[in-house]
Amino acid sequence: MTTKPKARKFRIKRSTPTIGGAPADESASAEQKSQPAPQSKSQDAPAGNVASPQQVASENTIDAIRQEGLTGRQLRMARRLAQKYELAPTSDFDAVRLLRAKGIDPFQRTNMLELVVPQAGAEAHEGGAPDAFASLPAQLGGAGADRVKLPQTVPVKKQQLPSTEVSPAERRARDIQNIQRDITRRRRKKMGLLLVRLAFFVTLPTLLAGYYFYAIATPMYATKSEFLIIQNEGSGGAGPLGGLLPTQFATNADSIATQGFLQSKDAMLRLDRDVGFKSHFAQDWIDPIQRLKTNPTNEEAYKVYRKFVKIGYDPTEGMIRMEVVAADPELSATFSRQLIEYAEERVNNLSQKKREDQMRDARKGFEEAEEQRRAAQEALVRLQLAGSTLDPEGVIATLRGQISTIETQIIQKEIELASLLNNARPNQSRVDGARSTLNILKEQLKILNNRMTDVSKGENSLAELSVRVQIAQADLAGRDMMLQSALQQMEQSRVEANRQVRYLTIAVEPVASEAPSYPRAFENTILAFIVFAGIYLMVSLTASILREQVTS
Repeated sequence: MTTKPKARKFRIKRSTPTIGGAPADESASAEQKSQPAPQSKSQDAPAGNVASPQQVASENTIDAIRQEGLTGRQLRMARRLAQKYELAPTSDFDAVRLLRAKGIDPFQRTNMLELVVPQAGAEAHEGGAPDAFASLPAQLGGAGADRVKLPQTVPVKKQQLPSTEVSPAERRARDIQNIQRDITRRRRKKMGLLLVRLAFFVTLPTLLAGYYFYAIATPMYATKSEFLIIQNEGSGGAGPLGGLLPTQFATNADSIATQGFLQSKDAMLRLDRDVGFKSHFAQDWIDPIQRLKTNPTNEEAYKVYRKFVKIGYDPTEGMIRMEVVAADPELSATFSRQLIEYAEERVNNLSQKKREDQMRDARKGFEEAEEQRRAAQEALVRLQLAGSTLDPEGVIATLRGQISTIETQIIQKEIELASLLNNARPNQSRVDGARSTLNILKEQLKILNNRMTDVSKGENSLAELSVRVQIAQADLAGRDMMLQSALQQMEQSRVEANRQVRYLTIAVEPVASEAPSYPRAFENTILAFIVFAGIYLMVSLTASILREQVTS
């Protein structure tokens, strides 16, 4: 009965906080050990049922912790933290007690700045700047964990003096300042490296390009000219849609063909053969970048030709615009005029070949039709000359007319004779005269029939000759029609060939320039800066993405 009040007395002493890192229960246990035990072995209770002061103090502390009303989450945090510091708690409340006994608040949020504790004897970095991260303790309960972290009771008899230790707020401010200085130093270093890279990969190439454009590049003179290809004015009515198509669409193919010819290697070779294109750009006073080497190949000269001869075609207007660049203004104008002559010659050749092809086919067809008509006419003449008469059909028609006339007269005489015989007392002389005339007519009809039969029989009969003449005449009529059609086709081809005529009209004459047009130093320098900056940006972004993919 006497041990229970003492247990409560120990509970009151054990529940007090610590001072200087020593827990209150340990100080109380030390005082209890220094004092003699109030209860001796003379008590009636057996020794096995009496708890030790440490056990009673632990139970009292655990009871006090239970009365604090801690949540399950806080208890789990305490248990994990106790396992972190290699403690062996018997329960979650015991874990809270053990942590508090070591001076650790299990429910306080961890601040990274509080972990930055200066170590004794730590060496400074280069330049005398302290290292804010060199003083991290191995664990919170180690050498740097002996400072006060919980409210403590102030001993009455202990002399209080000002502490030489820096306050946590000042130490935190100093650590933050060190971190900020380190961050600033690293930012300055990165910014310096960035400026060095920009200067090496962007600024330096831009300066070199600007120096070339302003000081080294040879001035080039440009000669501009414009010309268009038109066709004959009567071409609007050609075809069902000829009047609906604008002139620029009608000559679109010719303009594209002319543009392709002026940009071809053939035009470059003719220009070099006539006015010396290669020799002009191979002169020593032209800068090395734009200069051709001595005795250049056609491919090398053609690259320079494509660079300095620019030709564009506008299909909406039908205009061909040409710009010729050379180191000499007069020679540039000469190059331009020579190329326009080549283009005009090519346009004339294209239209002339087309006209000749059309007219050749039409003329050949007309000549064949004319020869066939002549052959048919000659065959008809031969047939007419081969017989006894020139017109067998006329002879046959005459015989047929005579036979028809005699037959008509015979019928009339028979009627007259029949009317005379019907009289009771006919006149014999009239009857005899009618019979005599009738017999004569019949005899003449017989002669005509025999003659018709004679001319209708045999290979050389008038009938056969008439059929052959009719066939020859029909053939001749057909050949006449074919000849007329061929003549119309030839005339139409001639008109169409006239419509196919193309003319090259110069809208802007090539005039020699007085001031150099190239190089455009300022524009080219700005363009070089943009190009180098874009290349650097793309390369840096690609490197950053690849680095991130590799390190992730």
